[in-house]
Amino acid sequence: MNLLYFKIAFRYLLKNKLYSFINIIGLSLGIATFIIISLYVSYEKSYDSFVGSDTVYRVYMDYIKGDIFEAGDAQTYNLTGPTLNEQFPEVVDNVRLYRLDKVTFVKGDKIIEQPNGALVDASYFDIFDTPLLQGDISNFKKPNTVILSESLAEKLFGDYDPLLKTVSVFYGSDTLLKVVGIFPDMPETTHMKLNYLISFETLETWEALKSQAKLNWNQNNFFTYIKVSKHTNFEALQDKITSADFENDPDERHNIERITDIHLYSNKPYEAETNGSGSRVKFLTIIAIIILLLSWLNYINLSTVKSLERSREVGIRKVAGAQRSQLILQSLIESMCLFLLALVTAIIWVIVLLPIFNDFVGKSLILGVSNSRALLPFAGLMFLGSLLAGFYPAVILSNFSPVKALKGKIVTSSSKLNIRKGLITVQFFATIILIIGTLVVSKQNNFLKEQSIGAELSQVLALKGEVLETIPDSTLAVKIKVFENELKNLSFVNEVARTATYPGDGYDNLSSSVGIEYPDGTLDERQIFYGYAARPNYFKVVDIKFVAGEAFKERTGKQLENIVINEKFAQQMGYSNPEDIINQQVKFWGETCTITGVIRDYHHFGLKSEVLPLMIFEHQTYDNVLVKLNTSSGTVAGMQTSLDEIKSLYKSIFPNSILNYSFLDKKFEAQYAEDQKFGTAFQIFTALAIFIAALGLFGLTSYMCLQRRKEIGIRKVTGASVFQILKLLNKDFVKLVVIAFIIAIPVGWYIMKTWLQEFAYKTDLSWWIFALSAIIAILIALITVSIQSVKAAIANPVKCLKTE
Repeated sequence: MNLLYFKIAFRYLLKNKLYSFINIIGLSLGIATFIIISLYVSYEKSYDSFVGSDTVYRVYMDYIKGDIFEAGDAQTYNLTGPTLNEQFPEVVDNVRLYRLDKVTFVKGDKIIEQPNGALVDASYFDIFDTPLLQGDISNFKKPNTVILSESLAEKLFGDYDPLLKTVSVFYGSDTLLKVVGIFPDMPETTHMKLNYLISFETLETWEALKSQAKLNWNQNNFFTYIKVSKHTNFEALQDKITSADFENDPDERHNIERITDIHLYSNKPYEAETNGSGSRVKFLTIIAIIILLLSWLNYINLSTVKSLERSREVGIRKVAGAQRSQLILQSLIESMCLFLLALVTAIIWVIVLLPIFNDFVGKSLILGVSNSRALLPFAGLMFLGSLLAGFYPAVILSNFSPVKALKGKIVTSSSKLNIRKGLITVQFFATIILIIGTLVVSKQNNFLKEQSIGAELSQVLALKGEVLETIPDSTLAVKIKVFENELKNLSFVNEVARTATYPGDGYDNLSSSVGIEYPDGTLDERQIFYGYAARPNYFKVVDIKFVAGEAFKERTGKQLENIVINEKFAQQMGYSNPEDIINQQVKFWGETCTITGVIRDYHHFGLKSEVLPLMIFEHQTYDNVLVKLNTSSGTVAGMQTSLDEIKSLYKSIFPNSILNYSFLDKKFEAQYAEDQKFGTAFQIFTALAIFIAALGLFGLTSYMCLQRRKEIGIRKVTGASVFQILKLLNKDFVKLVVIAFIIAIPVGWYIMKTWLQEFAYKTDLSWWIFALSAIIAILIALITVSIQSVKAAIANPVKCLKTE
């Protein structure tokens, strides 16, 4: 008997190919989307999950703003870790990291530029549960020792044993390091991916880093992590740490955060890497649930439609002695078979689409045994949902009166019809929310791209070189000057300037300080100001405009003499008219400096964050050489020729060196890459939701046309036109869309208003966004309904009436 149920189920699905196809496609797309998004969400939430990660916290700085403290730098002082370890019994260990963005390793004839490393305490390996493949931790407590990742060791030493071998490292100056260990390559799911670890004691011997070695409360350039005892109350410890004042500074304090929260919920200045977004993960989770829900609702609608066509079959079965439980069981088995087919199809969708999705998001998501187990509860939920979705039409089928069913006089009650209309309304409510979201996200992304940043970065090249030999600073200065002059002589170069950083370069080369005496004698020890070094012609290269004064002159030998500030800094000092602050003096870092100019506010970090109080001072920086190219380098071939000539010139002046370059406009736009991807993903998933909602509407339209075929035939016989029939059938669905739109307006407005709060500079929620979403929804409804209603309107009325 059980086998017979399955035979009948498969025969029914094969007989009704269109019905089966629509249901399988709808369910499979919903399940596949849910699986792919779940894999992505699970991946994002798995960051920094290792043995003991629940007892590891990162320490960061809070700074006072007005009367309240706000989250400040992700970096702390080199005294922070040892002090917390000493002051709080809950803290059992600590580790300090001084991050190096990129160094150059030289071993024999191998020259390897390697990003992402750090000088760390030996306690790093215990706190972060990092094993050694080779070597001994005890050797790592000595100066000038390094532990390499497995892949970096292979690059440098090949098949040779790297232990106790030496390697030269260049970072500002060179040093010789002894390899004392190898650790496994770090997983991608960590907020600070490190390829090499240098002993913290090396700070005292490496010439370029000696200034960071002294323990003090002045330089917060270190990442600090603490390990606490089990069962430590996070909130209680946080209260104790924030209440302490180790550095005797009431305008700042230490704070802690769980290491597992950093990737999704931390976006502070001086982060090790660009973190993810908790709000994006939440949005995608909601979208996945909506799409899965839409596919379930579709199945209910389409199954209910088909149940009407099976009234005679049910009548015959009941007359033949079938019990209600048997009819319900038959319907549930059909639902289960349909779900299994949809699940298999969904897995095929995932196998095909996951590599494309990986390329799109830049991740390495896999559907393997480990994460498939995590999806088992969701699979069970989906299976249960599909059975429940099949239970409703099963109950309807089993309730049919056999006499009425055999006569074809089954008429669905208005309450049941209202339930189906309610389901369609819910579908379009969710769809309209997604349409509103898509329009707002696209509008915001376009706003970020099109808004002026206050500087012109096109055709500007940033050159950053590393000289792989030890030369005196005076010789380096002369050679850099020669390089600058030779660049200016190139036909495709308009202007050249040196600078420590530039718009879009991040926080790495930007200093932050507090404690400045304003021109009127006011001492401000609360407000953070940021600064960087540049040469006088820097402003011309990136086309930053002056609203008052002019650029500083070449300095006359004093460490700091003249500075340029932005409008935000001038306003912070109390000057509404920038002209009034020109030639005024300020005191900071033990120096008295004259303000020679005020520049228009520009966005150093993009429009996602506010403009910062900024000063630029004249200094002999060698970090970056900016080159403004003219239009003769506009083509790809012309640009490549120009780059080759610049590289050749640099090599002729610094034979033993490497040179890297980046285009400022491309680097600046890269800040918005994740937002652009999110916008594209939103569009794709919204289109998918629209498609699934349209399938549901198609099913309900089929049902309505089937129910009203006699009415349509009579109206046509009495003279009704095709247009009148279409109007009759379409108006009810348009009403449902309008109801869904009215409900969706406040919900969509609130959701997108909340999302826009992440941006310091944002677009407005224009009225046309909501109007356009309504128009799109109505057009989708009209087109979908018309596919069936036109077919009903042009049908021969004689055939319709003859069947009654």
